[in-house]
Amino acid sequence: MNSILIKNGTIVNENSHYNGYIIVSGDLIKEVSSGAYKGNESEFARVIDAEGKYVMPGVIDDQVHFREPGLEHKGTIKSESRAALTGGVTSYMEMPNTNPPTTTLDMLEQKHSIAQNDSYVNYSFYIGATNDNIAVIESIDPKVVCGVKIFMGSSTGNMLVDNKKTLEAIFKSSPTLVATHCESEPIVQRNLALYTSLHGENITPEMHPLIRSAEACYESSSEAVELATKFGTQLHVLHVSTAKELSLFSNAPLSKDKKITSEVCVHHLWFDDSHYHTKGNMIKWNPAVKSLSDKEALIEGVKNGTLDVVATDHAPHTLDEKSRPYLSSPSGGPLVQHSLVAMLEMVNRGIYSVEQVVDKMCHAPAVLYRVNKRGFIREGYFADIAIVDKSNSWTVSDSNILYKCGWSPFEGVEFSTKVSYTIIGGVVAYDNGVINEDIRGSKLTFDR
Repeated sequence: MNSILIKNGTIVNENSHYNGYIIVSGDLIKEVSSGAYKGNESEFARVIDAEGKYVMPGVIDDQVHFREPGLEHKGTIKSESRAALTGGVTSYMEMPNTNPPTTTLDMLEQKHSIAQNDSYVNYSFYIGATNDNIAVIESIDPKVVCGVKIFMGSSTGNMLVDNKKTLEAIFKSSPTLVATHCESEPIVQRNLALYTSLHGENITPEMHPLIRSAEACYESSSEAVELATKFGTQLHVLHVSTAKELSLFSNAPLSKDKKITSEVCVHHLWFDDSHYHTKGNMIKWNPAVKSLSDKEALIEGVKNGTLDVVATDHAPHTLDEKSRPYLSSPSGGPLVQHSLVAMLEMVNRGIYSVEQVVDKMCHAPAVLYRVNKRGFIREGYFADIAIVDKSNSWTVSDSNILYKCGWSPFEGVEFSTKVSYTIIGGVVAYDNGVINEDIRGSKLTFDR
């Protein structure tokens, strides 16, 4: 049986950090203890000396777009999970707006089949809501499907749910968590018409947060919260981007009984509208990166517990696509390789504690989605572990970006921490720049 000793590391787990060791046996954590290991190290197949490093649960990213099937020129489950692995991400939950969209059980099964063969890390997939697939939603198994995704704002194809009766039926009947993208499409279209009348084809990225405005976000998020309150739905509002939306959520501690929760993405904590001047479409996301005051409010929302989860909304596009004029450039950008080190950079800047980062990126998704035996350093839990060098400066460049699209909004940024090891189910899958190409993750299951 595979056995690993991780010694001398700073274990970060459940709102504390301490020097200690971890024993991994097979795919599970067998022992966690403070202090030095005093046993016979020769008994282990592998000994990792983690002195000077954080040892933490692997990141669970509850919002990614890996583009497969149908959009493989942007990314694949294989390419993007491989990049995630090197960033300390050990599990992901992938969104349904592929081509064709994941709105049927057959499409859901197709994605699981691809991931079983190709995914370097653990995986789950949302079923997408449409105006006419309520029967599919009612039939899903909540033990293997992470959630139902509703685009209450703009989307592609048939995935914009704008029928009020359909929304009510989904909120009333969904057997699992409902995750929403909230932007009011009528407000967005009204703003777009205004800026088109003023600027024609010459709309610039700086106008993006004015078109996809704070008003559009609040209008839609408040509707989602109202529906969830009415029907007692477990609602998770994705990628909150404005200060005003924070008033919709409680800072009560996250538990499986907290019905209405929220998420913020790394890019909304890192960038603000002053960055459009230099980054342009490279930071064009939906919802938009907004003002400095919005960013500061979101940062505080993470600290005070109003925002429950930190994720990425990883959504790669090719460099050619992002280099087009604003109106023809798609929204979204790649992030899974850099999300953890970006958040740890905020720790080094005194914005967050390392415990807060681990709580929001590892523990909280596990609690919210009721992920089975993952997200914590606990005896009997699966050994999904990230080991991060506390002091190893490196700069993001095209030579070390692993996304299939080949670019990153963090290009040129110097990070002061670096992922040294990622362990997936008790197997060292990433070791100081070397990827175990044979590693494959497991399907996530949920205690529901």
